[in-house]
Amino acid sequence: MADTRWQAVAALVDPVRRALYDYVRRQDHPVTREEAADAQAISRNLTAFHLDKLVDADLLRARYEAPADQPRGRGRTPKVYEPADDGVNLTIPPRQYALAGEILADAVANDPTNAGDVARRHAFDHGRRISQNGPVHARPDTAGAARQLAAAQTALADLGFEPRTHEGQVSLRNCPFHALAIRQPELICGLNVAFISGLLAGLGCSDLTAQLRRRAGACCVVINGPDKPAKIPPILTWRS
Repeated sequence: MADTRWQAVAALVDPVRRALYDYVRRQDHPVTREEAADAQAISRNLTAFHLDKLVDADLLRARYEAPADQPRGRGRTPKVYEPADDGVNLTIPPRQYALAGEILADAVANDPTNAGDVARRHAFDHGRRISQNGPVHARPDTAGAARQLAAAQTALADLGFEPRTHEGQVSLRNCPFHALAIRQPELICGLNVAFISGLLAGLGCSDLTAQLRRRAGACCVVINGPDKPAKIPPILTWRS
């Protein structure tokens, strides 16, 4: 995930490539290489090179399509480019506001009168799906708290939590929901505990427990192994 964001940013560092990307995004139709080259007053070959680099970075999509206003003639069908579904959004440290928005929107749509509890259930399900669909190397291949802690750290690092493991506990230096947690700490911190608990469940980390432990300048959640039992209200402790 982090590598994909950096690849997209690196692709946009070149000013010519950034100008081509902005041009394609502003159009209401798929753009050919010739159109883009004329718009930026550069050669077709250079345009093709930069457009294909943007495709490699998942910023644009490409396909072959004949212009709608021209009859199909002989020769090759031109290659056209259009924006990918998602743009690029990079913050340092990483944030996951789109994920929080998706969880909260689903919760309100399902049960607006009890959105908080529903949001925690949705957060748990989202976390579990993300870890189950993630890379196999992030899952523990044998039982044991040490293996599970390592797997949890890998998965949380991919999501931008900046985990640190020490004496059987994973602490999180970054909260991906930081601005939301400042505005609504009870809601967002509870959602965060549920999300990370779902992530642990999807990884098969049955010996680990996500707990709420608010600390200045860090994420409100810590992950404990079996030798550090939870000592907080049950509503904020989720076990896989």
